Amino acid sequence: MCLPPAGPPGLSRMLHDFELAGRRVRLWQRRGETYGHVLLKALGFAMYVGEYPGLEIELPVGLRYKPDLVALNEGGDPAPRAGARFLFWGECGLVTMRKVAWLLKHGDSERVVLFKLDCGVRPLVRELRDAVPERYREGGRLQLVNFAPDVAERAASRRVESVPEGWYTKVVI
Repeated sequence: MCLPPAGPPGLSRMLHDFELAGRRVRLWQRRGETYGHVLLKALGFAMYVGEYPGLEIELPVGLRYKPDLVALNEGGDPAPRAGARFLFWGECGLVTMRKVAWLLKHGDSERVVLFKLDCGVRPLVRELRDAVPERYREGGRLQLVNFAPDVAERAASRRVESVPEGWYTKVVI
């Protein structure tokens, strides 16, 4: 199962300070949210902020779903998909196939990346391919980043300039 590790017990909200790709990033861990989910957002940010300098964490975008990570298309960059509203949409941890399919069909994103922790990649890839028709996945629009089970220990300092390739595997769905 793809469940992030639990954080310290008994906390309703906790502030986590990270230094990610040379930027100070402060993330709140809310009631019911695991530290693993917070860490996936941080690592996803560190992985993609270089490619998407306007990347934001948990920015409300006025849709049915709120992204964990998002980069808006503000018209400055040429988009492979003309007119896409979002250059990047990232989902961390647990996400339903229904949500993934909706995002690819209606979310108007160039790229959707799912961030997981120590997940069974083959069954998940098979499930995603079954749930989302190929026309919505073409051109590498849907990707899976699966982090190693010990990534929390590897990132314990909360200072991540870049995410080393040995920390994850990436699959284009």
